Amino acid sequence: MAAYGLYTHIASNKFRSMVLLAGLFALVYVLVYAGALVAEVVIDGDETVAYYLRRAFADLLQAAPIATVVAAAWVVIAYFFHQSMIDAVTGGHSVTRQEQPRLYNLLENLCISRGIPMPKLKIMESPALNAFASGLNRRQYSVTVTTGLLRALNDKEIEAVLGHELTHIRNGDVQLMVVAVIIAGVVGFFGELFFRVFTSFSWNSGGSWSSGSGSSSSRSSSSSSDSKSSGGGAVVVIIIAVVLIVVAWLMSQVVKLALSRSREYLADAGSVELTKDPDAMISALRKIEGRGELPGATSAVMELCVDNPREGFADLFATHPSVQSRVDKLVKFAGGRDPGPLPPPGEETDETEESDAQADQQDAPPPLPPQSPWNDAGKTVNPAPEPSPAGTSAGNSIGNPIGNPMGPWGRR
Repeated sequence: MAAYGLYTHIASNKFRSMVLLAGLFALVYVLVYAGALVAEVVIDGDETVAYYLRRAFADLLQAAPIATVVAAAWVVIAYFFHQSMIDAVTGGHSVTRQEQPRLYNLLENLCISRGIPMPKLKIMESPALNAFASGLNRRQYSVTVTTGLLRALNDKEIEAVLGHELTHIRNGDVQLMVVAVIIAGVVGFFGELFFRVFTSFSWNSGGSWSSGSGSSSSRSSSSSSDSKSSGGGAVVVIIIAVVLIVVAWLMSQVVKLALSRSREYLADAGSVELTKDPDAMISALRKIEGRGELPGATSAVMELCVDNPREGFADLFATHPSVQSRVDKLVKFAGGRDPGPLPPPGEETDETEESDAQADQQDAPPPLPPQSPWNDAGKTVNPAPEPSPAGTSAGNSIGNPIGNPMGPWGRR
């Protein structure tokens, strides 16, 4: 596994990420072309497929500057206001050392040990166990931790999670992921816009471009056959446009996955290098596993988290490697020990309460005798004293009726 020292690997990862981002940005033009196809069919529904493809390409050349400006404006807005958007969605708020001394000191110590600038510290009121880093530059970098994580994890485990997020910042993962989410948002926006326009037209116009149903009855038989053939071409073009939109959206999701999965292994390794404690990182992942769902968060926010429990079909759209695979790598490469997965969130409460009750019953001290087992001289009496002879004072004849006497440090 790579860590901070492998700068060449990190630089190569960043270069590949930038290439992927450029490809993702190019998907906007694919969507513009798909929209041009739909527009040409709406304008004239009695032409051939070749005509629509040629006209749509000409429309793309004319609309490309406008699409570029719109996408760039989207990126600029997101650059300056993405943190406010994330805070609005998650409810995160900044905290000071006085408000969260435990968490603040842990983060500050990690930053000092590596010479990393201290990011902003935010708290999200949620029972979920998760954390994420965000920001596009040093002034914007922040680490957000849920209150559920603070309650469930000990100091070493929290330190491991903070080290994971600091590694994301150090390696430039946060910056690239935010940019990828922004551009993917552009693709999603254009795709949804075209689908809405398409469905609105098909419902309101009655589908005048599909098979020429309204005008073909008033034409001659020869023109009727031409209309049917041209109408079929319009249907083919609409299908092509829909396929392009779907493919563009799918590619945007796949590119985001390529940017995120390998980075989680790097962040886990960086956390171990910072804390020198692979067991803490493994333990934290096991506690977070299956318990990190943020109900009010969008998929874009979940992609930034330590663990994203949201999975697509056949694990294709899972933005993070499984916890098991991450733990296996930590065991193999960092020498950590895996305690095994915890019970599912719905079952762990009952099992924990039952085990706690059994433990309390086993650890409960035996009932004390009605009188103190200490005599007047401050000495213990034998566990099974013989009957006191006559004349012995009552204070010296009191014995402990329990076979397992209690000493000053607990049970012997």
